[in-house]
Amino acid sequence: MTAKRVLIMGAAGRDFHNFNTFFKDNPEYEVVAFTATQIPNIHGRIYPSVLAGKMYPDGIEILPEEDLSKIIKEKDVDLVVFSYSDVEHKYVMEKGSQVLAAGANYMLLSPTKTQIKAKVPVISVCAVRTGCGKSQTSRKIVSLLIESGKKVVAIRHPMPYGDLAKQAVQRFASYQDLDDHNCTIEEREEYEPYIDKGLVVYAGVDYEAITRQAEKEADIIIWDGGNNDMPFLKSDLEITVLDPLRAGHERSYFPGETNFLTADVLVINKYQQASAEQLNTLLDNIKKFNPDAKVIKGDSKILVDDPKKVKGKKVLVVEDGPTLTHGGMSFGAGMVAADEFDAQEIVDPRPYAVGSIKDAYTKYPNLGKLIPALGYYDDQLVDLEKSIAATPCDLVLIGSPIDIRRVINLDKPAMRVYYELEEMGEPTLKSVLKDFVK
Repeated sequence: MTAKRVLIMGAAGRDFHNFNTFFKDNPEYEVVAFTATQIPNIHGRIYPSVLAGKMYPDGIEILPEEDLSKIIKEKDVDLVVFSYSDVEHKYVMEKGSQVLAAGANYMLLSPTKTQIKAKVPVISVCAVRTGCGKSQTSRKIVSLLIESGKKVVAIRHPMPYGDLAKQAVQRFASYQDLDDHNCTIEEREEYEPYIDKGLVVYAGVDYEAITRQAEKEADIIIWDGGNNDMPFLKSDLEITVLDPLRAGHERSYFPGETNFLTADVLVINKYQQASAEQLNTLLDNIKKFNPDAKVIKGDSKILVDDPKKVKGKKVLVVEDGPTLTHGGMSFGAGMVAADEFDAQEIVDPRPYAVGSIKDAYTKYPNLGKLIPALGYYDDQLVDLEKSIAATPCDLVLIGSPIDIRRVINLDKPAMRVYYELEEMGEPTLKSVLKDFVK
């Protein structure tokens, strides 16, 4: 039998996981290449043989997705597997049409075909879009489990933007670990909140190996999903966070709708910020498509170290990058804080932006009067630092989940913005976790 020639479309995350769990060591398939998009500068690498297995002694090349049709034809591809997240359903099928036109079949893998079973209970926290409020939901769950005496370990969705072989299994328990692994801002945004709580967080490329290591030091594992991707681990409780400010997206974005349909618990964040119309749309969709899910209503409580220092100031707002870029939001916690604590003016940084930050405003016109905290690579950090330095303001409000002053130098006064989940009424996270805290 001739093996089917496979191309996996990805963004350095789900693509590698799909390969590892479904295609690796499978003689029915030959993966001829990955393609890469969304994240800058992640193509041009090799998925190394040490991870790819004995069928691929030379590894597997990673090519730019912009050459998709050409690659299909030149490599005589039989099957293309779409393996990245937070895109419109329309986009998924536009890519599908392109693949079909180039002569290959098109495939989506179910999470049930790629999930890893841990030896300890797993609670997954996912979302229907990037920027729904998954991080503060995860933090609240972790706090409740710790209070009950449970030893919690987090496993985070992959962000392997460096040496893939070295990043196969990553364990973070300190800021020094982040430095040792040369973590980007985007990685630090996800890992630091766990470290701040004294927890261990795992990430990497090989999630079978990650799970086997993590379960040795955990009573309960928290799967912390990335973007709106599906859980890599088989979950004993699936929690999905919804955003009423983007009502309808729970049914129009891939693979967030899958998380919406499979959730045991749905958390509606930003409840008080939403209009009645937005809430009705969301609640109607829950009633129609996942009526058995428990629904928790909540809001993101915004905090700063000293609200008086915000009042009357001309502020520059720096927000979480992914929420604004492929998440499509036009504001985040920093903008909310500027408004809530009576800043005089939000300074427009766009005339002062340089390099990759300037380019981001062209690529993502929704960004508006704020700076996205992009820092996938050193040159982006330099551009971020220069853009902030060039923007005239009294105060920098840091809406990123981490203190960016640890990775760049700021020549202006700055203040962190914090956000935590506040639940409203019943049920609560504590009540839905009761079976895990006995």
